[in-house]
Amino acid sequence: QAKEVLGDVDLNCPSNCQIHNTHFFGTDRQIIRRGQAFNFYARFHNREWDDSMDQAIFTVETGLRPCESNETKCTFPMGRCLDQTCWSASYKIHQPKCISISVFPPSNACIGRYILNMQITSCGHTYQRCLGDFYVLFNPWCADDPVYMDNQAQREEYVLNEHGILYEGVHKHITSRPWHFGQFEDGILDICLKILDMGASYHHGSDRDHCWRNDPVHVSMVVNHMVRTNENNDYLKGTKPFSWNGSVPILQQWYNGRCRPVRYGYCGSLASVMCTVMRCLGIPSRVITNFCFPCSNENPLGINEIFDCTGKNLCGKDKLWRYHCWNESWMARRDLNQCCGDWQCLDPTPLETGRGSSCSGPTWVRSIREGELDLDYDGHHMFSRLNSNYVGWLSQNNAKKTKVFCDTWPCGQHLSTKSVGSEQLEDITGSYKYELGSVKSKEAYYRAYRRIHPGYCNASNCHIDRELSSLKNPFLSDSGINMRLKMTNCPMYGEDVQLHWLLENLRSEPKTLKFNLCAQIITYNGCPMDQFWKDSVSVTLGPREVKKIPLCISYSQYGPYLCDHNIMKVVAVSDPECGEVLMVSRDIVINRPPVIVKLLSQPRLKVPCTAEISFCNPLQEDMKNCIMTLEGCGLFKEPMTIE
Repeated sequence: QAKEVLGDVDLNCPSNCQIHNTHFFGTDRQIIRRGQAFNFYARFHNREWDDSMDQAIFTVETGLRPCESNETKCTFPMGRCLDQTCWSASYKIHQPKCISISVFPPSNACIGRYILNMQITSCGHTYQRCLGDFYVLFNPWCADDPVYMDNQAQREEYVLNEHGILYEGVHKHITSRPWHFGQFEDGILDICLKILDMGASYHHGSDRDHCWRNDPVHVSMVVNHMVRTNENNDYLKGTKPFSWNGSVPILQQWYNGRCRPVRYGYCGSLASVMCTVMRCLGIPSRVITNFCFPCSNENPLGINEIFDCTGKNLCGKDKLWRYHCWNESWMARRDLNQCCGDWQCLDPTPLETGRGSSCSGPTWVRSIREGELDLDYDGHHMFSRLNSNYVGWLSQNNAKKTKVFCDTWPCGQHLSTKSVGSEQLEDITGSYKYELGSVKSKEAYYRAYRRIHPGYCNASNCHIDRELSSLKNPFLSDSGINMRLKMTNCPMYGEDVQLHWLLENLRSEPKTLKFNLCAQIITYNGCPMDQFWKDSVSVTLGPREVKKIPLCISYSQYGPYLCDHNIMKVVAVSDPECGEVLMVSRDIVINRPPVIVKLLSQPRLKVPCTAEISFCNPLQEDMKNCIMTLEGCGLFKEPMTIE
């Protein structure tokens, strides 16, 4: 009887997981990567396997309604050698009455959880046995997989590393904080596959709907769509966005809460959660931070900030985000006929486009740099936000608006990500933009401008230059005055802000000007908050004189207004009655005091270890109702809270 032929089956999970670089999930489940065979052992009761009498056929199935027409079911025989173009199986003698069976999932197999069935026909009798389930993931180690990455150090960073760094702050003062991606934590793989299940309707009706799970482009679009959420300032109904330290609690809360949205996130947590999901599924990914990121509903290549006569930043339609985070994933875009992998930009934060809010991507990073905006999804949005022109205006009595004389900065600066194999920042601005003012930079801009503004498709470069010049602010030097605000300290929360206001008269005649100065809180996404400090001063500059004026903003002035935000804007603007309106501004980051973790003994595996956590109160008053949240990969099953 065939039933008597087949004995125990050893799925060989530990060895397979090690070979497939999935042992970080644990070795109790069969988790393998496509384009690479996995092996297991089948023992027989009374005799050896005999090709003349015995035949084996395997069936693999995935999804709720597996069928061969949509590539979620496949039946294939066991032979003597593997066919690496499709699902196949082979065997060789391992020990007496035991064979080693190899099963090959092709490099275009759908990812997900599969059921493996084995049917044996022996001496005219047929017996079927379910051998259990296994998981198939993308394979960046396989040259035939679109997500192939040929550098081992990069694979270790962008697929296997569970720890990351998020960059925040402003372009002149970049801060960082750790983030735990946790893609190999217990249950995260099943949660990531649940995200794909829930996002299947995103591709409903598509002519590729039958096989989208084998394509990293479509998988990334589904994940991008599912991770998105709308930001909200009503934090009383949820967790404050900046209190998250890692992706795992967010994903667990979503899964345990019956897949309801988790409140609340911000661009950094959204990009990081997406990075976790992509790394878990086997797609190399990293989080990018860009500084000076404009959101304009009207002019796609322009961003307007409006100020009143005191220097207060008024809330207009446009917002200049101090920083913005998104995700990059590595894949060869078959839809763009790419034969090699490259970085693709995916932004899960819904941003206003003038036609409602939407997530963007995948967008080939190189197409953004080249201004080739017809190639890809949402390329014009990303190009616009990295190459917009900043314009500052003075509003008088909510009616007349005047362009101020100011030295503006380009949007899209210091694009930053964690370096491979180290804690250092890597500046990747050159991947998105050519050097400002270079011939290639101008060529890309003209190319993109004609695509974004169809009315200029036949316009000359000179015509476009004239149009751009008419939109820009006049330089401070055109007025005969140079100004800048220079920090003299790096203020910690609780410390006074010290800076110097530097003025230089470029002309040979004296000048007297009246200035209004102010400071107000600015959220990271460009929303002006309370104006908490104002001053007025008259400045007289002799011919060619350089003057340094110290400014001090005390903690008692800014402390009550800072709340969860740690960015303030200081502005000096000349009185419009003096003629030309001059303005200088500076975004200032108030550093958060550090939490120091010190190990009191040498850590050893599976031996208790003691750590000392210290925090110094920087204020001249008691801090009450403090809560400390502890997370640790493999140390805590869930975040630990200490009051």
